[in-house]
Amino acid sequence: MYKRSVLLYAVIFILNYTILAANIKQKPAEEKPNILFILVDDLGYGDVGILYQSQRKKQNLPHMLTPSIDKMAAQGAILSNSYCNAPVSVSSRSSLLSGVTQGHSIVRDNQFDRELEDNYNMANTLKNVGYATVAIGKWGLQGKVRTDTGWPAHPLKRGFDYYYGYIRHSDGHEHYPKEGLYRKSKEVYENNTVVTDDLDKCYTGDLFTAKAKQWIIDHNKTQKNKPFFMYLAYDTPHAVIELPTQAYPKGSGLKGGLRWLGEKGHMINTASGDIDSWISTSFVNKTYDDDGNPMTPEKPWPDVYKRYATVVERLDAQVGDILQLLKDLGIDRNTLIVFTSDNGPSQESYLKENYSPEFFRGYGPFDGIKRDVWEGGVRVPTFVQWTGKIKRGITVDTPSMSSNWLATFLAAAGHKAPVRSDGVSLLPSLLKTGKQQTSTVYIEYFNDGKTPDYSDFETYRRRKTRGQMQMLRLGNYLGVRYDIKDHSDDFEIFDVSKDAKETKNLAPSMPRLQQQMKDRVLQLRMPDEGAERPYDKEFVPSLKEVVNEKGIIWKEYAGEYLWVPQTYDLTPSDMGQKPVNNEFNIRNSKKGVITYEGTIKVPADDEYSFYLTTNGKAFLKIHDASVIDADYNYQAGSERIGKIKLKAGLHPFKLTVLKNSQNPQLSLDWSSDNFSKRALTDENFY
Repeated sequence: MYKRSVLLYAVIFILNYTILAANIKQKPAEEKPNILFILVDDLGYGDVGILYQSQRKKQNLPHMLTPSIDKMAAQGAILSNSYCNAPVSVSSRSSLLSGVTQGHSIVRDNQFDRELEDNYNMANTLKNVGYATVAIGKWGLQGKVRTDTGWPAHPLKRGFDYYYGYIRHSDGHEHYPKEGLYRKSKEVYENNTVVTDDLDKCYTGDLFTAKAKQWIIDHNKTQKNKPFFMYLAYDTPHAVIELPTQAYPKGSGLKGGLRWLGEKGHMINTASGDIDSWISTSFVNKTYDDDGNPMTPEKPWPDVYKRYATVVERLDAQVGDILQLLKDLGIDRNTLIVFTSDNGPSQESYLKENYSPEFFRGYGPFDGIKRDVWEGGVRVPTFVQWTGKIKRGITVDTPSMSSNWLATFLAAAGHKAPVRSDGVSLLPSLLKTGKQQTSTVYIEYFNDGKTPDYSDFETYRRRKTRGQMQMLRLGNYLGVRYDIKDHSDDFEIFDVSKDAKETKNLAPSMPRLQQQMKDRVLQLRMPDEGAERPYDKEFVPSLKEVVNEKGIIWKEYAGEYLWVPQTYDLTPSDMGQKPVNNEFNIRNSKKGVITYEGTIKVPADDEYSFYLTTNGKAFLKIHDASVIDADYNYQAGSERIGKIKLKAGLHPFKLTVLKNSQNPQLSLDWSSDNFSKRALTDENFY
């Protein structure tokens, strides 16, 4: 059996190497694209014209206008099954930036202002591969206590070269930094300096847009040959629905629109007039049929909805302004642009007059809003434009999450994502090349509220207690659990490819899928003390299959890497099967990566500790749970320990090792309550 396996691997290796060599010859080196990531706050899937508002316009229902965003969608790709990582901003943004699901994020639930973990993220990885990195707008991941050295997780400490915006979460509720209706003491930072006193009458959407434009213009003048990554995180239409001071300046891009003036008290060209005063002429006189009776007179839109529509229209103009700038500078064809939202629509206005997304149906064809894991709370508008690369007007139906963008951006830059990332590159779907790897679409979240009592929501879902929630998508099937008390609680299961509103619960007829979902949610996460779950103490289920052959599969990948990389789409330079005897090192060789894969035979239900030591760097996953990270800031030769509860049986593992010497060394030990620390041997691997 062993000899046959080695012969088979040899044949596969020769074929793969031949294909790889041909690809290397055929594919010329490409310029790294600029990357512009536009993240908006609380904009629902249904708030965008091309996705839902245009349909409402045809039906003569209250609707909003987003011509610039619609144009971007038409010129690129619509990701119709795109999910945020959590239904609230802080958790969603932490997962987005770090490239992990909420099953591995340090920031979970409503842990506002908790610091973004010091590990690989969008900014520091792209910076390490040659990008100028800039963050503008809302941050909210800085840490709770500012010390003499500043905020623990200031953007400049997480890989950004430049930062301008609201660093504290609560400041982002208010859209006039110096004045405002709701909150007085707000801080806008330029790098480490608070500059709020200079910002008379600066509406934040305008302010962040003008600063973004000026930064791009300056970069294009001074560092044109260096690609940039801009994280442009708006704080609108979220929270206080405040209005701009005036109409949008005429023109856009280099020839008009918003401009950075840089003068104290007059920082931007809309810093004049009255704050919170201008309602768009598109909506100021709007009326609607409030009672569904065409025989009675229509009523004017309530003021709060004129406000919301104005803010969304303003946001649309700001996006269009920046896209035109890229075109005017001649860099649009080498800029990968993503537009998306951090979660579903909110029902807050922070004003005397309440706002409800029912009026425009901001949740689109779904049920649920912000803080729900129903589709309306977590499926978000997502559009991608890369002129000349992504075909115009395509729709990508492949399910995906915001945690995929880190891997996608690194792939566009010609690099592999760190193996700690739960995301995969979406370039195969976007560029229609190669095989698209399946995304992990998983959310866990706690909220002590209820789903709203909206008349167009399913009856049983209205005022449904949220509590502990989970969402998992496997193919077209989506499982949802609300108010989880125990891991035995069933998922509701929907085929969202046919039933996007989640009306028909298929769970009673799908017991095998039910069990698969319950198993899967334990296999792709690690518990976190800061966000306890009812299923934290469950043992991770083992494989159902029987494996009799001892040993592991090893694969070697030549090359130099800045971190322990994902290897799912790399071609091995060598591979084979061997017994272990705790000797993971194959031979002295050039720098590169080795992966060891197989299953660990666990003797009994227990919590197991794993101990890893290497003179390089390494990462251990059991199932898809990240058990040991000996990569980021790892000191060679030190021991890292990870704990995981496992049921008796076979558990798949992948140990990825980055070699950085001619004499690679690595050891992996384990222990439990039933045996002391000892080496994993042939008896443990299958």
